[in-house]
Amino acid sequence: MLDAMSSPRDNPVIHSDEDLVAVDKSAGYLSIPDRYDPDAPVVANELRKDWGRLFVVHRIDKDTSGVLVFARNAEAHKALGDAFSTGAVTKVYQALVRGLPDWDETRCELPLKVDGDRLHRTVVDAHRGKNSATAFKVLERFASAGAFPGAALVEARPETGRTHQIRVHLASLGFPCLCDPLYGDGKPLLLSAIKRRWKGDPLEERPLVARAALHALSAEFAHPRSLARLLLEAPLPKDLRAAISQLGKK
Repeated sequence: MLDAMSSPRDNPVIHSDEDLVAVDKSAGYLSIPDRYDPDAPVVANELRKDWGRLFVVHRIDKDTSGVLVFARNAEAHKALGDAFSTGAVTKVYQALVRGLPDWDETRCELPLKVDGDRLHRTVVDAHRGKNSATAFKVLERFASAGAFPGAALVEARPETGRTHQIRVHLASLGFPCLCDPLYGDGKPLLLSAIKRRWKGDPLEERPLVARAALHALSAEFAHPRSLARLLLEAPLPKDLRAAISQLGKK
């Protein structure tokens, strides 16, 4: 039975039971407190107001939206933690990337070292990096326009769980997430940059996307109590849907 409790408007609950709570995290929220961004809102803190003590199972980046899971008791925490750490969870992401990949599907296995430079980024390191793997598939391509080099909607299936793994692997392939401030150019996606004969006011234009364009679409795993397969899904958020719509109209 689902618990009839409220949830933060920006992070709606998509599943709850006696063992876990899963939300559709909004971009801009930290999964848990972060010493690098102490003033950012934190999903775990917001949820505890209604759900009490929660156990962190995994994390997604501040600017990444989508499925985020918390355990509600120690037993579920151990089971879910083991599932996420051993690759027993099937995770699917979608990203809007800068440029037009010349492949339909590919797999990146570059080893990654977390906190590998002065900017605290994850870096490719053949000697000290940990084994990492992500499978990619192009879902749709959007043609270039003027100075805009085109974009693609890409599905990512991480097989390991390194910090920033998808973003680093995409950037290493030459197709960083749009608007990614760490691994791309960080520039917001503007309609004026992609639409021919745009006639808006440049002083009032608002970006279509202003954060790394990555979304955790789904997670599937064995429920910690019943062991039945549980599929959690979060639809693409408004900013990415708007960007895809406009990119398709060029």
